[in-house]
Amino acid sequence: MRVVVVGAGMVGHRFTEELHRLDPSVDITLLGEEEYEPYNRILLTELLAGRVDLAGLTMSAHDEAVTVRLGSPALEIDRERKRVITAGDSIDYDHLVFATGARGRVIPVPGLRDGLPRGAHLLRSLNDARDIKAAALNARHAVVIGGGPLGLEAAAALRHRGVGVTVLSLEKSLLDRDLDANVADVVEAASADLGIEFLGGIGIDSVAVKDGQVAAVNLAGGRVIDAQLVVLAAGVVPETSLAAAAGLETALGIVVGHDLRTTLDRSISAIGDCAQTPTGTSGLVAPGWAQARELARSLVHGTLIEPVEITGSAMKLKAVGLDVVTMGRRASTADSHDRVVNLHDASARRHVEVVVRDDTLIGVTCVGAPEIAAHLSTQFDRPGMIPADPLQLLLGTSAGAVTEAHNPTTMPSATTVCRCNGVSKGDLVREWENGCTSVESLAEKTLATTGCGGCKSLVCGIVDWLTEVDPPVEQSQQAVRV
Repeated sequence: MRVVVVGAGMVGHRFTEELHRLDPSVDITLLGEEEYEPYNRILLTELLAGRVDLAGLTMSAHDEAVTVRLGSPALEIDRERKRVITAGDSIDYDHLVFATGARGRVIPVPGLRDGLPRGAHLLRSLNDARDIKAAALNARHAVVIGGGPLGLEAAAALRHRGVGVTVLSLEKSLLDRDLDANVADVVEAASADLGIEFLGGIGIDSVAVKDGQVAAVNLAGGRVIDAQLVVLAAGVVPETSLAAAAGLETALGIVVGHDLRTTLDRSISAIGDCAQTPTGTSGLVAPGWAQARELARSLVHGTLIEPVEITGSAMKLKAVGLDVVTMGRRASTADSHDRVVNLHDASARRHVEVVVRDDTLIGVTCVGAPEIAAHLSTQFDRPGMIPADPLQLLLGTSAGAVTEAHNPTTMPSATTVCRCNGVSKGDLVREWENGCTSVESLAEKTLATTGCGGCKSLVCGIVDWLTEVDPPVEQSQQAVRV
């Protein structure tokens, strides 16, 4: 079977890995528009902040049997001949997979609608991050357009670099898709403590440009914000142009069924941000990776694809000086019979909230409480894992029962450690016993920590515990010799 994957981003890369692992005999070609090796786009704001380097973004290399063509975008799809046309040649396929992702949305206002001037940047690629990093060197003040996770992370990164920052959003609150208004107020106050100004519920009239360079942002109310740098983080648009040109059905994204096959051609699939499934489009890496796994299994084994849930995915903010984690339900989305318990400590810039249904934790919101968030993530969506009184969940590691539950010794093997990749404590223990006796080797084998990175401290804790109770053979032999 010949499989061509268009798009070498995180989802295309993962699909290619899964397919080759399940059946090394499949002839796989991966086409990437960028000339860089596949990298972790989730961590671009970490690169911007200077908290990781390029090596920290690079993803694992493909097996030599996989043909990877970087800097080689697909230009046309010939569905009749089952052929992908590139600038240099054409590639035949039996099955084609679109993993083209999404492009950043440019707001259509004067100063931006006819092309981005110097100093105005999207943040979707490694080159974008590098350009913003360079522009920040000579910028006194930056305006970030968009108050979602990407916008707030970019703002915190720029502030960390010493640039004054204003975040603008049409929505009235920060992280409006992830937080209720009272919780967003806490995040706004914490952001202000860092020197980040937030203006919500306000429109932009234009971006002033002088000699081809951004000079200011003009707001609808008449206020003018001097700025030498504008970062656009106001959402994304699924990349569907190639699919549409090939005559496939597109709407918000490339329309596919639960089986991830396109509606008009079953020899073509779409996964990740570019795919519009019956449950919607993703925009998050965890559902995209789940789609990659399901499609690979389906192509190799002919199994039915389990529908991938788009909503309710975890969000961990990667912003210097801000700790925000959400999973599942929150107070405003809880059912009437759910139990909602929270601790709201605005003066300490802290809010912890849990939503419990029967004996299961179905919702977590943590602001300014990273240790409690790490613990609650191990209890999330696991029946029977919570204390009789949900209040104990809010006490974090200061509560005896919670400390015991957070200890790797008593943590059930089925406890999910890495939500991006669905890796459990049992998976880590099994691979440890198979010889993966470091955080790095466990990450390479299980993919834990390779997504948002939010589970790294927990994985490190499990490795420390395993080192103590089941030391590697070499270490044990050294101890005997001593």
